Amino acid sequence: MKRRLTALVLLASTAPLAAQWLMLPTPDIPRAADGEPDLSVPAPRAADGHPDLTGLWRPERVRSDLRDRSNLQPWIRTLIDEREKTYFVDGPRFRCLPAGPENLTTSSNSYGLRRILQYPNMIAMLYNDGAYRQIFMDGRKLEPDPLPTWAGYSVAHWEGDTLVVESNGYNDKTWLGRGISHTERLRITERYHRSNFGRMQVDVTYEDPGALESTLHAFIEMGFAADEVMLETVCNEAYGGEEGGWSSQVMERDETAVKVAQEVLAKYVGTYSGMYLQNPITIEVMLEDGELFFQKNNGARRRLIPKSETSFLEDGGGFGYVFTVEGDGMATEISEVHVSGAWAFSRAL
Repeated sequence: MKRRLTALVLLASTAPLAAQWLMLPTPDIPRAADGEPDLSVPAPRAADGHPDLTGLWRPERVRSDLRDRSNLQPWIRTLIDEREKTYFVDGPRFRCLPAGPENLTTSSNSYGLRRILQYPNMIAMLYNDGAYRQIFMDGRKLEPDPLPTWAGYSVAHWEGDTLVVESNGYNDKTWLGRGISHTERLRITERYHRSNFGRMQVDVTYEDPGALESTLHAFIEMGFAADEVMLETVCNEAYGGEEGGWSSQVMERDETAVKVAQEVLAKYVGTYSGMYLQNPITIEVMLEDGELFFQKNNGARRRLIPKSETSFLEDGGGFGYVFTVEGDGMATEISEVHVSGAWAFSRAL
């Protein structure tokens, strides 16, 4: 009998008739003779002659100096140190609150997708957690004393083929990145350039005399997500957290971690794969010096802190990971627990 995560909800590998819309191709995009999207053609243009940024976009590469602490004021550095001890559990997104400016540099498969809708006098950006931005293009200027909101107040204009977005009016409840707070004096400038149909570059500048020692920068390479669908990510229902989830237990430290025998951990080592939404995921689990580590899609290598014999916390992250094992203790699946639910990945035979 398999031991499984309670209330685990999985997507079937084959779509039922009611979900065939997930498989429909994106309409009105260029395609090659074989029917595959041809994203190398020139960028489309709107009726006014400017590039049309409309579409579903995914951040593919993000470079920034947000984590260079020399650019942060001392009180921000202190906050980051405190938050790191509790795995950043007080972050807005972990608490089911709007992420605000942190959405700009989020590149995860779950929260990175954004849909841009371009109109002559406004651009809207939609996110799968229900958040949205309004960017006004009717000639108005930034307000000198705007009402602070989660998404801020944004205006934009064109400089040649580059869209320049200026924003202020952020409340001080959001983060710029991992544990990086800001004040209501924050001002952000974004420059969007669609180089061809499938590529867009975004240059971001952050200014905040109340929190930053100097101007911060980020550069995001965006890819057009052809033939993909942005599904909703609902946070509130799972905020209490299933086993291994996003609950107060994420604040457990190494001194409260349970001891799991090395011969047990050895049965979890291997390669696990599956799909998260429409994105292929590979998780490599390894055992070193009596501890488990993992890499997801060849990303950063992270330690797994045991909460029980089969459930673990990501060190420095906050996601829970739960192994499903057979009667002999050999793992067959690993489930990554999000606030929106748990996702299972099968072990390669």
